[in-house]
Amino acid sequence: MSSFVGVVVSDQWLQSQFTQVELRGLNSNFLSARNQSGKVTLGDLPPVLCKLKAFQGILNEDDIKAILSESSSDMSEEIDFESFLQAYLNLQARATAKGDSKTSSSFLKATTTTLRHTISESERGSYVAHINSFLRDDPFLKDFLPIDPSTNQLFDLAKDGVLLCKLINIAVSGTIDERAINTKKVLNPWERNENHTLCLNSAKAIGCTVVNIGTQDLNEARPHLVVGLISQIIKIQLLADLNLRKTPQLVELVEDSQEVEELMSLSPEKILLKWMNFHLKKAGYKKEVTNFSSDLKDGEAYAHLLNTLAPEHGTTNTLDTEDPTERANLILEQAEKLDCKRYVTPKDIVEGSANLNLAFVAQIFQHRNGLTADTTKLSFAVMMEDDAQTSREERCFRLWINSLGTDTYVNNLFEDVRTGWVLLEVLDKISQGLVNWKQATKPPIKMPFRKVENCNQVISIGKELNFSLVNVAGSDIVQGNNKLILAFLWQLMRFSMLQLLINLKFHALGKEITDADILNWANSKVKSAGRKSQIESFKDKNISSGKFFLELLSAVEPRVVNWSLVTRGKTDEDKKLNATYTISVARKLGCSIFLLPEDIIEVNQKMMLTLTASIMYWSLQTKTEDSESNTAENAGLDASPAAASDGDIASTTSEVEKGVQEER
Repeated sequence: MSSFVGVVVSDQWLQSQFTQVELRGLNSNFLSARNQSGKVTLGDLPPVLCKLKAFQGILNEDDIKAILSESSSDMSEEIDFESFLQAYLNLQARATAKGDSKTSSSFLKATTTTLRHTISESERGSYVAHINSFLRDDPFLKDFLPIDPSTNQLFDLAKDGVLLCKLINIAVSGTIDERAINTKKVLNPWERNENHTLCLNSAKAIGCTVVNIGTQDLNEARPHLVVGLISQIIKIQLLADLNLRKTPQLVELVEDSQEVEELMSLSPEKILLKWMNFHLKKAGYKKEVTNFSSDLKDGEAYAHLLNTLAPEHGTTNTLDTEDPTERANLILEQAEKLDCKRYVTPKDIVEGSANLNLAFVAQIFQHRNGLTADTTKLSFAVMMEDDAQTSREERCFRLWINSLGTDTYVNNLFEDVRTGWVLLEVLDKISQGLVNWKQATKPPIKMPFRKVENCNQVISIGKELNFSLVNVAGSDIVQGNNKLILAFLWQLMRFSMLQLLINLKFHALGKEITDADILNWANSKVKSAGRKSQIESFKDKNISSGKFFLELLSAVEPRVVNWSLVTRGKTDEDKKLNATYTISVARKLGCSIFLLPEDIIEVNQKMMLTLTASIMYWSLQTKTEDSESNTAENAGLDASPAAASDGDIASTTSEVEKGVQEER
C-alpha cells in the first residue's frame, strides 16, 4: 500500500478552506490548465473553471474571465497553485451570491462541506455526551473516556481512527469487524491511515455522505469535518427505527395502503415530524410542526407531546409558564423521567438548534413512541415487505447512489427513483454529458407524463450504453416495477465499475474490460502469490468459505490480512466470520463496497463481481498513482494525481493481459 501524500499549501488559512479531497481535485484542474509552455496563466483558467460543478449553470466562461480580470488587467500573467485557489474562492463567493444555493432537507447532506467551519459548542457537547455514554464500556476506549467537551480531547482521540470506527458500529451493529481495526496504543501513520480508510468506507456503507472528506482530513482531525461526520453517524443511529421494517406500528400514522406507500417514500426526518404531529393533533395542539427549529422554540409542542406520551409524568405547569427558558427547563425535567435529556439544553430549545432538537425528538420516539399494534393496519406493512434478497439489493444500490454525492438523497430506492430524476443524476455522475437536462423535469412533479418523460430518457440512455432493456419502457419505472428497477441499477453499477477500470487506461490496447477479464485477473493474482485457491466463476460455491477473497486481498497487499484470524470456512459460523472480516479488510484497504456477509456466504453473483472489481481497481489504481507520483516528483511537482505516462499505461494494462493469458 502506498503512503498518503497530501497536497500542501504554505498559507495555512488557505489550506483550511479545503479538504484534501478538494485540494487534490483542484490541483488536477490546475495542472490541466497548463499551456504549451508548461505554465498556467489567468487566461488559461476560464475554460477549465467553467466546467467545474460549483459554477455550472451560474457562471459561464465569459463571466469567469470578467471576474478574473478585476484582479489583474494582464490575463497573460503566470499564476501558481495558491493564486489559483484564491481565484477559486473568489469565484465561489460570486457564484453563491448570484445563484440560489441548492440545499437539502436531509441532515445527511451538506454536513461535511467546507462552507461551514464554525462548530456549535452545544452540538459538540451533545455528541461528546453520546460518545461517553455508548462507548464507556468499550474494552479499548474505556481508558480514554470520558471525554471533556471543553478541551480538544475529542479531536485528539479521533486522530487514530478507532473512535470513529467504534461509533459506526454503535450506530449500525456489525458494520465493521473490529478485528480489522488497528487498536494499538501508539499507531504508525500507515496504521492510522488504514483506520481512517476503513472508517470512511464504512461510513458510506451505512448511509453517510462523505464526498468532501478524505483520510488526511481525519488524520489532522479537522474539527468541522470530524463533528460533521460524528453528527451523521449519531443521527443514523437515532433514526434507525423510523421505517416500517423496524417499526411496523408506524402504519398507525396513515389511513390506507396508498398512504403507506407515501410514508415509505419519506425521509426519516419527515416521518419523525409526521409522528410528532400525529400525537400533537390527538393532544389538541392546533399548530403543525414543520421543522425542528423555529416551530419548537417556544416549547409548547414539546409540552403537549410529553403530556400525551407520558401522562403519568404530565403537568400543566409547563404550559402555564410564559418564559420560554423556564418552560424549556420544565420540559427537560419531564423528559429526564423518560431518560431523554442527553441531547439538548434549555438554550438549545429556545435558540432552535435543528440538529439537537432532531436528536431529542428521535430519542423520545425511541423511548416512548405511543403507537399501538393495530392488526388491520399492520397488514398494509406486511404487504409492502420485500424478500431478503430484494431487500439486500435495494440497500446496496441505495447506499451506492448516495455515495456518489448526488443532490438528491435516496431514502427508499423503489419510491425515490419513480420520478426518473435520481436515475438521471446517477447517469450524469457516472458520465457527464449523457443527460439532456433541458428535457428533464425536477421533482416535485405534479404532471404524471413528466415522470414518464424523465424515465423514457433514462431508458434511452441505457440503450445507448448497450444495457439489456428489451421490452422495458419508462412507464415500468414510474409504476414501480421493482424487478426491472433492480435489473437496470445492476447494469448501471456494473457499467460504472467498468468505466472506472477503463479510465485507468486499459483501453490503450484497444480492449474493453469484461467480467471474464476481472475473474482471470483475480485468479492470476492469487496464483502469483503462491496460493492455491481458484474460482471458476462469480457463482462458484467455493466462494462461500470466504478464503478466496482473503487470499486475493493478501495478494494485492500482503500485510492487510491477519491470517491468525481466518477460519477454515467449513461451518456456517466460520463462513460468517471470514465473510465479515473480508468486507472490513477490503474497506480498510480502500474499496468502496456495499455488500453484506450474507452475499458472500450465499455467493450472490452480482455482489461477488462488484467486490472483485473493487479490489482490482484499488490494486491497479495504487500502482498507477505510485508511477504518477514518481513522475511528478522527478518533474519537481507536488505528488498529486496527473496524467499517466505511456509506460505506466502499458505496465498497468500488461498486468491484466498477463492474468488473462495465464488463465488461458
